[in-house]
Amino acid sequence: MNKKQITLIVATLAVVGYLYSLPVKGLIKASEPHDKAASSAPVAGKAALNVNAATVSEPARAAIGEGLAATIIKLEEELANASSDADKVSIQKKLAKQWEDVNQPAPAAFYYQAVARKDNSFDAWLSAGNRFNDAVKLEQDTAIAPAFVTGAVEAFKGALKLKPENLEAKTGLGVAYANGGASSPMQGITLLREVIAKDPKNLSANLNLGLLSMKSGQYDKAVDRFKTVISVKPSIESYFYLAETYKQLGRKTEAVAAYEKCKDLIPDPVFGKRIDQYIKELKN
Repeated sequence: MNKKQITLIVATLAVVGYLYSLPVKGLIKASEPHDKAASSAPVAGKAALNVNAATVSEPARAAIGEGLAATIIKLEEELANASSDADKVSIQKKLAKQWEDVNQPAPAAFYYQAVARKDNSFDAWLSAGNRFNDAVKLEQDTAIAPAFVTGAVEAFKGALKLKPENLEAKTGLGVAYANGGASSPMQGITLLREVIAKDPKNLSANLNLGLLSMKSGQYDKAVDRFKTVISVKPSIESYFYLAETYKQLGRKTEAVAAYEKCKDLIPDPVFGKRIDQYIKELKN
């Protein structure tokens, strides 16, 4: 399996896996406020203490195969034998980059976190937070996801201490809060709205507010968010979620068109067949 194939698989898992987290439309109260997060978000807790780089690296190595894992295994051995903090940080940086290169955000996040805790650099904190948020999107184990949420909150707070007005870090913290890293998901939504107020076309903030609107059944508002994202930078995710939103609204023609756009962006036969199935169901 090469890196391009892994990228396609990760993208497919991200969009298809998200569907299973959506609530049933009929169970959502119409009175819920705009962009309110769903109650199914993973809640950070004690599980965060039991998940680390070692626990997530083993399944990640199995996912990428022996060929791509060879360099990582060698670096892990070097890290185990490193004696000085400087050597450990150097190897941890390499491991974070290697895991990131093969699209395995969970182990990458923990290694970036380890580096950030040592050098307290903005870039390391930001990278850790982004990878933790990516890991939340892909993780289906509800016992593990809270650890990623906790890691993301720590990382983005660390980044914002160094650059309080950085919009990427503020967006990331908003997403982490909405995922369960705060006493109320509205704390996250408030942060995301602050980003939009300063940067109306912000891709990440609009995409995540769109996802939160989907989860709360605010589909009309989700359409606007995803259209904003597509107007700036079309992506697999934005077209897929736009199609799903149109489907929930009963706008079948627009849903089919958005699915087709999504399919064009992933020349993967497995993903294509799934999209074809969705289109067939809409046309029947």
